[in-house]
Amino acid sequence: MAHPLSWLATVLLGQRGHLFPWAPVCLATGIGIFFALKVEPPEPLLWACGSLGLLAVLQHRAGPVWGPLLAAIALASLGFALAGARAHQVAGPVLDFRYYGAVEGRVIQIDRSASDAVRLTLDRVVLERMDPDDVPTRVRVSLHGTQGYLDPKPGQVVILTGHLSPPGGAVEPGGFDFRRHAWFLRLGAVGYTRKPVLLLEPAGEGLRVARLRLWLSARVQAALPGERGAFAAAIMTGDRSGMGQDTLQVLRDSNLAHILAISGLHMGLLAGFVFAALRVALLLHPHVRHHWPVKKLAAGGALLAASGYLALSGGNVATERAFMMVAAALCAMMLDRRALSLRSVAIAALVVLVMRPEALMGPGFQMSFAATTALVAVFERLTIWQRDHELPRWIAPVLSVVVSSAVAGAATAPVGMAHFNQIAQYGLLANLAAVPVMGIWVVPLAVLAALLMPFGLDWIALEIMALGLGWILGVAHTVAGWEGSVGHIVAPAPVVLPLIAVGGLILCLWRGRGRLAGLAPLGLAAVLWAGTERPPVLIADSGTLVGLMTPQGRALSLDRGSAFVAGVWLENDGQGYDQPQAAALWPEPVADRMALAELDGLHLMHLQGKRAAARVETCQPGQIIVSSVDIDLPGGCEVFDPARLRHSGSVAVWMEQGTPRIVTDRDASGTRLWHGVTPKPFRLAWRTQ
Repeated sequence: MAHPLSWLATVLLGQRGHLFPWAPVCLATGIGIFFALKVEPPEPLLWACGSLGLLAVLQHRAGPVWGPLLAAIALASLGFALAGARAHQVAGPVLDFRYYGAVEGRVIQIDRSASDAVRLTLDRVVLERMDPDDVPTRVRVSLHGTQGYLDPKPGQVVILTGHLSPPGGAVEPGGFDFRRHAWFLRLGAVGYTRKPVLLLEPAGEGLRVARLRLWLSARVQAALPGERGAFAAAIMTGDRSGMGQDTLQVLRDSNLAHILAISGLHMGLLAGFVFAALRVALLLHPHVRHHWPVKKLAAGGALLAASGYLALSGGNVATERAFMMVAAALCAMMLDRRALSLRSVAIAALVVLVMRPEALMGPGFQMSFAATTALVAVFERLTIWQRDHELPRWIAPVLSVVVSSAVAGAATAPVGMAHFNQIAQYGLLANLAAVPVMGIWVVPLAVLAALLMPFGLDWIALEIMALGLGWILGVAHTVAGWEGSVGHIVAPAPVVLPLIAVGGLILCLWRGRGRLAGLAPLGLAAVLWAGTERPPVLIADSGTLVGLMTPQGRALSLDRGSAFVAGVWLENDGQGYDQPQAAALWPEPVADRMALAELDGLHLMHLQGKRAAARVETCQPGQIIVSSVDIDLPGGCEVFDPARLRHSGSVAVWMEQGTPRIVTDRDASGTRLWHGVTPKPFRLAWRTQ
């Protein structure tokens, strides 16, 4: 055996028994490669990768070196194929024009938009004067204007007159691609209505769990009016539609928004409380205590409670991960195995990735598994340390709360900063003050309220629970109100987050001193993040907004309008000011709806409306003209009007030695199924003679 293989064999033998947690990492690598491609892989390649994934069954016969390597390649290939199969499975029609007219559909989800408007997701959609084969599978409509003719509930068939358009692309090249997100949600159109929504048919037999969920939410909010009731409904049912945007914002600013998400905290606390309560109740009976497997029965009861909570909550990625973790721990308990380990985390990750490969690209999956993996890894080593060092009993729970909050915060902070461009400076203090109240007070009383509900006595538990919720909300408002509570972070380059993931996984999963090698990718990620440069010029895909980087920060050509695009640009820049403040930084006064600027010899002009566009008849080389209306100009300039932007998407302009380099969203994201590439039927075709 060659020397490199001897070294590799020694390394892998040293990890024997600890390689299984790397299985979801390999699977995720294949999924990540699929989503990183700029062209849609051909269908035969997906079948080939899926077939290659079957080689994992041969890894036991391949020896200590080739076996793990073969398994890693097979799992990565399988992940690539699974992501492709999922992308084809959810394929559906996508609207390719702006539609205005009658919209009919069945309500399957009710939530709120960023503007705090009630939002309905509809399936079984019918659009006026459209072939049923071209109608999107689902549409999402925000309700504005005068409503009140309908109390929306899942299962109702409604009709409205609304505006629909295709899901939009990234607001800047390389940014979050809403088209991909909508594709996997099967959303073929999004829009709004200012007309009243009317009931066409009452709810039928379907969607019973969703209706039960909203009924329970309404009952809780009726017992506890205001933000406390909406908070209680959110943690008991996952329904956040009653929470105001101000409350959601202070929870984000204080790093307590995770308390709203039904995730590991809620699922673990619920299962732990039910397990402990059932075990104590069974131990009270002498015959049961001595002849029945009390611990296993309690674990089974807790598993049933967790399953019901999963169904009731709507089952997002964080909840699914939490349920898988709890289920693995409880099943291990029933089988007399170790309840909590990195293996159970790996099993949960494998199940989620196989069921929904697209979850890998979302912050929910990344933050959830980052926190869980770090917590389990740290507590495994902390347990060994506590075994070697005798500590007073009262220190253990205090140490657990502090360590868990610090570790979870440190593990999720880079992901949160990369996706949301901000960090809660006092998040650790807020969590130390709020999380123990959640576990000791709120969750037990929520379970008690559910048990008392059939007798009409749930209001007693809810009133007591409201005291704990009031404390948590008070902590959130107090911490969010401190000066400097929120720090603004520039968006990193795409390679930074994968480097952080690799470094963190090596630190958590590798055994021995070799884990310190994880510090190298973490250090490289920090250097790259610190050196991030933002595009000097950004152009919205509608042509209605232009952003210019100045020494004072991003300057915007408009002080209002295109608010969502403006907000995302400023967040990605790490700017802490709003659109009017950014518009005040524009270097030249905006007159007659014409914004002019110059950057390193580049002449930039933004024309807002038909009148401004009509005043420009020619252009010169070295000019970039952006127009909110279609325009045809002779000359050698670059013109970005709606006709061109419909094909290119948003635009970034980089200056290289005085020459502009133009990068479009189409350049950055490529041509994938969710960009309008017509999917071919995903099936294996047999050639017959």
